[in-house]
Amino acid sequence: MSTDPSRTPDTAMTDQSTSAEAVIRTAAADDLPQIQAIYAHYVTGGVATFEIDPPDLAEMTRRFESLTGGGYPYIVAEAGGAVGGYAYAGPYRVRPAYRHTVEDSVYVSPGHVGLGLGRRLVEEIIRRSAEAGFRQMMAVISDDQSTVSIHLHARCGFEHVGVLKSVGYKMGRWVDSTLMQRPLGEGNRAEPTR
Repeated sequence: MSTDPSRTPDTAMTDQSTSAEAVIRTAAADDLPQIQAIYAHYVTGGVATFEIDPPDLAEMTRRFESLTGGGYPYIVAEAGGAVGGYAYAGPYRVRPAYRHTVEDSVYVSPGHVGLGLGRRLVEEIIRRSAEAGFRQMMAVISDDQSTVSIHLHARCGFEHVGVLKSVGYKMGRWVDSTLMQRPLGEGNRAEPTR
């Protein structure tokens, strides 16, 4: 683990199934090559994302800077000195009335799937998004990942709110998107503060 004070662990957790320590912390620019590699795997290997071509490191850096510069949380799970997964919250839609709603994105390295990092990342991105003053979080889940991701999000307090049928076409087939939602902080019980 880095000794850079800006990368001090925010949350340390031990995975009981492997006894390996995983640290959830704020993502840093030097994590981006590993983040880019994880995302490229999902872009080329399935329909977890609707991107067709993996973004290069320069584009991933631009996206990272845009999100973090906009006050959105971006985190990694560091396991064994490597990025085992990452998550961020970003705008759900760009029109101003949506500004209090975020969409989560969570990707776990193929070598770390099944170790509980996904849940840790979702729980932490929920906490940080609420602390940042956001009031609703959306999960947009493609049908390729629906069983695992739907159960993961449901365990983290998300409710199923709909299915968009055949909205993507990738890898020679039409793909649905499942929508799930959960309130953050006071949700819609009070006026927004941010």
